[in-house]
Amino acid sequence: MAAKGSEEKTQFQEMEEETTAGLEREMESDQEEGMGVEDSSEDEDGSSEDEKENEAEIQRLEEQLSINVFDYNCHVDLIKLLRQEGELLRLRRARQKMSELFPLTEEIWLDWLKDEIRMTEGEPNRESVYDLFERAVKDYICPEIWLEYAQYSIGGMGSSGGIDQVRSIFERALTSVGLHMTKGVALWEAYREFENAILATLERIHTLFRRQLAIPLMDMEATYAEYKDWSDRGVSEEVTRQYKKAVQQMEKNRSFEEALLVAETPKLAEYQAYIDFELKEGDPARIQAVFERALAENCLVPDMWAKYTRYLDRQLKIRCMVLSCHERAVRNCPWTMSLWKNYLLALERHGAEHQTVAEVFEKALNAGFIQATDYVDIWQAYLDYLRRRVDFTKESSKELEELRAAFTRALDYMKQDVEERTCLQLSRALHCRNMQKARELWDTIMTKGNAKYANMWLEYFNLERSYGDVVHCRKALHRAVQCTADYPEHVCEVLLTFERVEGTLEDWDVAVQKTETRLARLQEQRNKAAEKEALLAHQEVGRVEQRKKAKAEKKAHKKAQRAGRAGEKRKATEQEEEEGEDWGEQSGEYRWEGAPGVSEAEEFMETEAGLPGLTAKKLTAPSGNKKEAREVAEAARRVQNATQEQRDDQTSVFVSNLAFTLEEPETKLRELFQSCGSIQQVRAIYSNKGTFRGYCYVQFEDQASVSLALKLDRQDVEGRPMFVSPCVDKNKNPNFKVFKYSTALEKHKIFVSGLPFGCTKEQLEEVCKEHGTVKDVRLVTNRSGKPKGLAYVEFEDEAQASTAVVKMDGIDFQGHTLTVAISNPPRRNVAEKSDLSKGLGSMMPRQVYGSRGKGRTQLSMLPRALNRQAVPELKVENGTVQNAEAAGESGLETQGKPLSNADFARLLLKK
Repeated sequence: MAAKGSEEKTQFQEMEEETTAGLEREMESDQEEGMGVEDSSEDEDGSSEDEKENEAEIQRLEEQLSINVFDYNCHVDLIKLLRQEGELLRLRRARQKMSELFPLTEEIWLDWLKDEIRMTEGEPNRESVYDLFERAVKDYICPEIWLEYAQYSIGGMGSSGGIDQVRSIFERALTSVGLHMTKGVALWEAYREFENAILATLERIHTLFRRQLAIPLMDMEATYAEYKDWSDRGVSEEVTRQYKKAVQQMEKNRSFEEALLVAETPKLAEYQAYIDFELKEGDPARIQAVFERALAENCLVPDMWAKYTRYLDRQLKIRCMVLSCHERAVRNCPWTMSLWKNYLLALERHGAEHQTVAEVFEKALNAGFIQATDYVDIWQAYLDYLRRRVDFTKESSKELEELRAAFTRALDYMKQDVEERTCLQLSRALHCRNMQKARELWDTIMTKGNAKYANMWLEYFNLERSYGDVVHCRKALHRAVQCTADYPEHVCEVLLTFERVEGTLEDWDVAVQKTETRLARLQEQRNKAAEKEALLAHQEVGRVEQRKKAKAEKKAHKKAQRAGRAGEKRKATEQEEEEGEDWGEQSGEYRWEGAPGVSEAEEFMETEAGLPGLTAKKLTAPSGNKKEAREVAEAARRVQNATQEQRDDQTSVFVSNLAFTLEEPETKLRELFQSCGSIQQVRAIYSNKGTFRGYCYVQFEDQASVSLALKLDRQDVEGRPMFVSPCVDKNKNPNFKVFKYSTALEKHKIFVSGLPFGCTKEQLEEVCKEHGTVKDVRLVTNRSGKPKGLAYVEFEDEAQASTAVVKMDGIDFQGHTLTVAISNPPRRNVAEKSDLSKGLGSMMPRQVYGSRGKGRTQLSMLPRALNRQAVPELKVENGTVQNAEAAGESGLETQGKPLSNADFARLLLKK
């Protein structure tokens, strides 16, 4: 391989030296042709800036490739820029470097070939271009490349053996792509034109016509008519029969070809259907042709390569064809472990040399697999290959020593890069038939915290069952019964089954006693856990009742306070309190000062309806007039009753988590929910200062619209996920929770933590589906929609979820170590505790802290001038302080009205 690479580099270096002078002359002539002195100077000034920018970009791409040589897009961009700038020598090196790492697409190969043909035009040595064509046709089977190859070879037919070489290339092209139903016709016609041009025998041209008419191709009728016109002896019956048969076959394939013509790239589904059809037809040549066409457009789909290689392995079994396809597969999809594993098996199946197999295995280790278990599988495949080479009838041999060395290297490799408990899978292969060594390895693994897993014990039991003895099998199962924490019942069942088959009556009695003791202790632990859960549930019920009681006492306390200072403020009715809790969480009481020309009742109605543009102000009763205060309160009550009659929780939804800066929320929400049905009203909630509070209520005219509106939950609105939930009166339903996911133990669902924040559902599902059927993947996000690195994955049954926990826990995923467990979320008690403390705290004396919370010194920041003993309360009349100055001078607060900034200023200036 190294020698071949050095020869190719030498050839390219020679081509560079030979063409440097010619390229410089061409570029100089292009610059001088058709340009005046002044125009050329202006163009040079303008182009020099572009050239500097392009050169800087080229240098940046080259530096990036020096850091990561496997950046495919960076290679493509560099080649495009170098070709645009006419840097043909650097372009040649860039293409050469990329072709050593990746298979090139049809477009890149054609551009490269055309540039090399132009650069070597007129040179006697054409072998370097021929070598480049040979490399091109090995990557993908493309009709355009073969046609270009044939046309280039025609230019050298004047040399010795040139005509035979052209015919050889045409024949190889027809073998590769002659069955291409849409593009193969061009090759057949080019072959016939070549034979006509060199005045070949008529029989040779007759043969080409007959061969083409026997193959199903598009527009066969035109070829048949051309043959009838050209042939002076007519068309034989045999040719006509073959032609009609091919036409019938073409009609069967026509629907698939038409589907490919109208489909968009990559046309994967259409090619899959086409391949399935050809597999049923059973023609190996046509099956290969459609596979090659599909892979040319879907070269990065591992499943397509796996399906093609499996067909070649099981049906054709032609060595050169099979190994070539496997090599192309791993070159296109090097990250897929199964393709490397099948490649190793194919090399062994076709008798490849051991050195070749070892080299392929080393390449596989450096391919960069996604999962840690992939490295375990590739090591197992290689160790199986080495074991099959060993003759165990001999005590010692070179193959046996190599196998032992490979085992040692594999274990060291796994301890460095893979979780150690996966090494147990290697020990199942039996450490070169040395059970003592295998047991020592197992002891090392189990002491690393793996003794609590049932599957680890069962793996070791299977090892002893296959290669060990009954004594060690029994010992392993007895230890498993004592240590297993996840599935002890299953381990007990395995022990009883083993003793039923292998043990004596005494062994059976010991096993029964041990399993019964273990299961009884387990049941006792579960009963205690159940009692604890019941106690917690009872405590939760008590907390709910206590919270309700505290809430009722708080209301009663507020009523007493309001009754004591009647006339200072407008009294809030019970209906207003209930409505505030029902419609607006923390929405507050809206009170405004009357504006000129607008009555207080009208202002109240508009702001409660959520109309924007109104400024919330305090509503105070006219001083000294109880009658007017009662009229204002009665007007507000009438408006409130009218609004309450229009509300219907059954046809409403609660929308929250909206941005406080959302402009015109009513209009915005009408646009969002108009597809759900006719909207009766949108009620946005505003603060006392008139700012939007981030939530609102949407009421529909039909109850059926609610279910459609709930489907818009978590939809993005100006960068935040909008929460849509049912509108429920929490006074009547205190236990109602919007959280829609279960918080109990779910054995068919796993909880994954440690995920990278950039992980998508598709990436996680791709990892999980290897261990079972994935029904749903849910990434956990915060209120702003940003991921938390957590996810829940639901499988079809409990067995698949358990397997996923065992296989995925601790693996490396995109540079992060995953932690996987069965889904068992903690109880959501935080909110209730906070509500309880809030309810109880309202009845306790209020302690005032500063803006920064509770300080260490506990010193009061209130000026001493304000910290005076209270004096008897001033008399008030009609809810208004008679002598405000007296109150200010004495440094007192009125009970009904807090001091304003002006009052504080007067007190401080007084002192």
